[in-house]
Amino acid sequence: MARVLFLLPARDFDPSEAAVSWQVLVNAGHVVAFATPDGRPAVADDMMLTGQGLDPWGAIPLLRNLPLIGLLMRANRDARKAYAGMVADPNYNAPQRWDAVDASSFDGLLLPGGHRARGMREYLESETLQRHVVSFFETQRPVAAICHGVLLAARSISKRTGRSVLHGYRTTALTWALERSAWRVARVTRFWDPDYYRTYLEQTGQPDGFMSVQQEVTRALARAEDFMDVPKTDPDYRRKTSGLQRDSLDDARPAYVVRDRNYVSARWPGDAHAFAKTFSDMLK
Repeated sequence: MARVLFLLPARDFDPSEAAVSWQVLVNAGHVVAFATPDGRPAVADDMMLTGQGLDPWGAIPLLRNLPLIGLLMRANRDARKAYAGMVADPNYNAPQRWDAVDASSFDGLLLPGGHRARGMREYLESETLQRHVVSFFETQRPVAAICHGVLLAARSISKRTGRSVLHGYRTTALTWALERSAWRVARVTRFWDPDYYRTYLEQTGQPDGFMSVQQEVTRALARAEDFMDVPKTDPDYRRKTSGLQRDSLDDARPAYVVRDRNYVSARWPGDAHAFAKTFSDMLK
């Protein structure tokens, strides 16, 4: 049994990535503790739970309660069920403050993602969290990061080396293909807020995708080829890259997970079960 720390923002984390991971770890006998900026329970991105607000009529008060496209984009049934269990967990409702965490008291660290800039930027830009991440890497304890959680790891700079803790590791993360696909959909279905799926946008003079998760993470690595994506020779390539299929406890075919020594990474909510099972095995 291991003690695992989940770092969460105050709001807008992805419910699938956190809750599915929590469920897999708890069912395996591990103890999960949580930390938030102010020591209050975190709140997931509500649109990823309900689907409301993800349709072209999503800004209209009554009509937004009738999601259609939103039902496809939100967390699936397994993830919503896991989220309901997680938010009822006493540990979830008694999180530590980020700045009060004793990282040395935990055996492993998990970094969920989320894309909504409103809540996620505080998480991704926190020097306190970056110090915690460095602590785990420099003591070679297991670390798991998924989606934008990998970006937090990439931004965590070791004072000893002056480089990202991911320098020298192989990793995946939210790919530009997946991020761009969701962004394009939102520019139509959520036209009044077209950048909902982009946490950071390119500035004048920057090429397309420069501020995407994939490209920023890649810039932190020792070699560009250390950023891993599904090889086209994979027999389940289309299933893994469509952005339409998600894994489950019994079917890992849609998932893509990269493990390198004490570190495991994944791309998006569709990888969450395989990601968490890999991390659980590492903790053993």
